[in-house]
Amino acid sequence: MFDPSEAKRGIALALSGGGYRATLFHLGSLWRLNELGYLPKLKVITSVSGGSITSGVLARRWRDLCFDKDGVAANFREQVADPLQRFCARGIDIVAGLAGLLPGVNGSDVVSWHYARHLFGRTTLQDLPSKKAPRFVFYAASLQTGAGVRMSRDYVADYRVGWQLPRPEIRLADAVAASSAFPPVFSPMIIPTDPDKWEKWNNPKRQSTLDDPRYRSRLILTDGGVYDNLGLETIWKKYDTVLVSDASAPLKADPTPSSLWAWLAARVLGILSYQTRALRVRRLVADYQNKVRKGTYWGITTNIAKYELDDAMTKCTELTRSLAEVRTRLNRFDAIEQGHLINWGYALADAAMRRHVLHGGSPGRWPDPDHPLD
Repeated sequence: MFDPSEAKRGIALALSGGGYRATLFHLGSLWRLNELGYLPKLKVITSVSGGSITSGVLARRWRDLCFDKDGVAANFREQVADPLQRFCARGIDIVAGLAGLLPGVNGSDVVSWHYARHLFGRTTLQDLPSKKAPRFVFYAASLQTGAGVRMSRDYVADYRVGWQLPRPEIRLADAVAASSAFPPVFSPMIIPTDPDKWEKWNNPKRQSTLDDPRYRSRLILTDGGVYDNLGLETIWKKYDTVLVSDASAPLKADPTPSSLWAWLAARVLGILSYQTRALRVRRLVADYQNKVRKGTYWGITTNIAKYELDDAMTKCTELTRSLAEVRTRLNRFDAIEQGHLINWGYALADAAMRRHVLHGGSPGRWPDPDHPLD
């Protein structure tokens, strides 16, 4: 249960998973938050899978952003949007998936190689900004303990292990690849670590019986969405203001689900993931409605009319509804798909922020004017 009296003062942002679809949707959300002067106000940004691609670029480029007195970075497009859009115009999942079939090769290593080559270079978590910047937390899930693994500049931690690795020298490309290691094609992502560098938590709530150096000699990870596709757990009990950008896939109804074991297993896992995510969202929204927490939520399936703004940037149409059905793969997205997803994330963030956080203000302008949604 959330206790407002124990929460830290500050604003936290969570970016969900969902492949390139999420990467582009969240780019639109960050675009609008930047224009509203909210990026420098954020204390922490947590991210999962496709959201971690977006967050990773923002983290790496943070020092190059030129914020004015109002907290707006005039060069956001050049530093964040342009490299992300170029990257999402190339497909990496097929080559990574095929490479993963070779003996001794993990698909996640190939994904990491592409991230390093095109987005992050040799940047490590220790190279991320520490002053006048959010704390960037990348979520993966441990195949060893079944818990969420948080990777940040300050530490890597798995609460079930009860230890933390301070100041990790993990490459940013590897952290993002672990966060987006969708099973089974891109899993597992294996990150070796020195067990002697781990430290026990002093917090008595974080003690564990898993005092085995094998948990600290290497991390065997899969997509963070397996554990928490919203990236909420580390922030929703700690901060009094929580913003959530959700590009998660809706669960499709199927009148004739397959009885083949592989498809059946995938369907059951999809139902479990959908139910867990829905429970988290309902609990979060209830906190907002009961005024025990500040902030707002917007999701790719949200009907923008529910924000009750006469000047919302668009209406819920067949086009906007179709964006929730866009694939979550890491394959090539063309200019039209990119423009629509970016604009939809932007429009929903605009409506959610003006309705529940700013309580007024003027609507923004399409970041991709060639592909408007109105």
